[in-house]
Amino acid sequence: MNPRVASIQAEANYRLHILFTNGERGVFDCSHLLDFGVFRELRDEEYFRRVAVTYGTASWPHEQDICPDTLYEEAVLEQRTAQHDVAGGPA
Repeated sequence: MNPRVASIQAEANYRLHILFTNGERGVFDCSHLLDFGVFRELRDEEYFRRVAVTYGTASWPHEQDICPDTLYEEAVLEQRTAQHDVAGGPA
């Protein structure tokens, strides 16, 4: 099972900076989603910045969300922040 999202922040150019529950950080580029169905609303940068963590994944107020597995597998990962995961257990 892939880690879930512990915290998230919207950045310029429709990118999400994510801290995962295993301590890894990554950047997920949402720009490829902006032409599809419910994700078109994310084109509004003010709305895009309203991203939040809900049940371990990225979500927006009008019920758009991105699978946490997709976020982890497609994010450009940076580095681990600790020897233990965010929940306090071994990494």
